[in-house]
Amino acid sequence: MTEQENAVLLKQRADGVTEVVLNRPDKRNAFDDVIIQQLINALETVNADDNTNIVILRSEGKHFSAGADLGWMRRMADNTRQENLDDSRELARLMNTLNHLGKPVIGLVQGAAFGGAVGLAACCDIVLATEKASFCLSEVKLGLIPAVISPYVVRAIGERQARRYFITAEIFTAQQAEHFGLVHEVCEDVDAMERRCDELLLQLALNGPEAMQAAKDLVFAVSHKVIGNDVIDDTAQRIADIRVGAEGQEGLNAFLNKRKANWVPEEE
Repeated sequence: MTEQENAVLLKQRADGVTEVVLNRPDKRNAFDDVIIQQLINALETVNADDNTNIVILRSEGKHFSAGADLGWMRRMADNTRQENLDDSRELARLMNTLNHLGKPVIGLVQGAAFGGAVGLAACCDIVLATEKASFCLSEVKLGLIPAVISPYVVRAIGERQARRYFITAEIFTAQQAEHFGLVHEVCEDVDAMERRCDELLLQLALNGPEAMQAAKDLVFAVSHKVIGNDVIDDTAQRIADIRVGAEGQEGLNAFLNKRKANWVPEEE
């Protein structure tokens, strides 16, 4: 078995919770074309798994990810423009798959998150980071640009911060990342981050799985849209559809009858 064959793992963390794990700690979890395809396959697998309601994206070792693997970049430098285009489209497919995954995704960031790894974080719904985590959009140092990840990163940190950090390739801290909106919460260390993740999992377990997916889709449907008749009608149809659906009926029934909905786990 080659090193790359074991580079992306799927682990069950708890009932309904699956981890997608980057497993190249000796390479600071850098990724290449093979690992990008493995990540896409892993995400598509958990998305199709009816037993998975929540997804966690994390990495083994001291660092979340150093971004692109050096060997991969060397190969790309020798490839044709068409080969580079095909390769970049696969990275774009990874980001789009993660961003639009039909289930909530929690990203756990420790150590360095550089280059494309910032894009991975930006595509997660909830991001926790350790106090010592650091971020860098380092592409311009190599004479490149963060092109494929840019739509997600700009939405996460805003145009103003993107204009600075895309150009400077400065390292910014977890605290700055939280201020910019890339990170939701900063935790003292990895253990504290894991405990906070477990608390979030308990919170999410109280919510209807289909409703969480619909709520995520709702954000994409209304974000950056003019609040006109089309948006107003679309949102009205969305709530009407979910009210008459099985999960909506169960949730409303449970609330009105002061009982737990059938998706809420039994207390141990």
